[in-house]
Amino acid sequence: MTARAGQLAALAAELSKGAAQLESQLIELVCELTAIDAPSGSGAETMGPASAAFARILGRFSRSAELLPTPRGDLIEFKVGPAGDTHVLVLGHYDTVWPAGTAAERPAKVVGDSLYGPGTYDMRGGIAAAFSALSLLGEARLPIPVRFLLTPDEETGSACSRERIVELGRAAQCALVLEPPLPAGGIKTSRSGWTVYELTVSGVSAHAGLEPERGVSAIDELCDTIVELRGVADADVGTTINVGVISGGTLPNLVAAQATAQVDVRTRSTAEDARVLDALASLRPRRKGAGLKVKQLHSRPAMERSPATALAYQHIQRLARALGQPLGEGHAGGTSDANLIAPLGLPVIDGLGPDGAGAHARDERILISSLVERTALLALLLAYPPGRAHSAVA
Repeated sequence: MTARAGQLAALAAELSKGAAQLESQLIELVCELTAIDAPSGSGAETMGPASAAFARILGRFSRSAELLPTPRGDLIEFKVGPAGDTHVLVLGHYDTVWPAGTAAERPAKVVGDSLYGPGTYDMRGGIAAAFSALSLLGEARLPIPVRFLLTPDEETGSACSRERIVELGRAAQCALVLEPPLPAGGIKTSRSGWTVYELTVSGVSAHAGLEPERGVSAIDELCDTIVELRGVADADVGTTINVGVISGGTLPNLVAAQATAQVDVRTRSTAEDARVLDALASLRPRRKGAGLKVKQLHSRPAMERSPATALAYQHIQRLARALGQPLGEGHAGGTSDANLIAPLGLPVIDGLGPDGAGAHARDERILISSLVERTALLALLLAYPPGRAHSAVA
């Protein structure tokens, strides 16, 4: 064993033992964070108490937080470690899909090895593990600066956070994303892109019984357009199209003068992003007198398995082996803020939260054993971040 490999093994053993000793504190921290309602999309006024509470609690592990206001709530930033021109970006979000009052209605609880509660899996467990990892390693042992960014609007598309995420991503050596992992704890090395489009169709109203020939049905036009969209999907390359919301018309005896639909598009590559966008831009109404407009509501580009992320995965695999933790990888059909920074070319490790199940469901939970393991792994990652000149083992 080389000296460098020996140093890694010694630090891995220290951090693994230390994380195990922190189990009760980790459970307590997740419960404390889960008790904070932060309903995504509720606005800055509602989210204000949540950001203040997170800053206060997490400030115990770091320096004071900087709160940057947005219309959807505060961005929460922590800066730790030595001075430097680059940094490790640790990226998470404190908003959840749950409405105000859910935390009191369903407080966190422990059942065996599982810790249940709204937001535990997505992603209060990951946040607790990351800040506890910093405390476990100690700021003095950070090789380069670390920037923690917690956002208030990931669940609704990150419209207000995107600019800051990309800004910090451009200056980062690597990014560690605290989203839940794949089943069995696998890292997410690629993600589908996600775009929501709104189709708005106009027609001509007329009495459906007396003068139907004078009307142009916006609903009929929209239905034909949806049929055309089915042909754009390509399951072989992972491109899916789902019409999730549809509305139109006013009365059954009137030819509909308007109709709308919201369409969810998932792709696995930037090339497919572009192909689908071109296909939607080329849509035209079939009926004389009908109009069709296509508007993009939300978008995150596909996160492809880049060479930088592939090398970063090999790196974290070596660290996980030093801790005695198996670590797989794979593709995720959902999106995260990792999609926004992966196109910048930096190594991105996504899915670093603890294993569990029930994302966005009433039985949402994390495994306490995985919470402990992820804390040790994150601490070792902060000590040996991807992209550095040295290797974890010689």
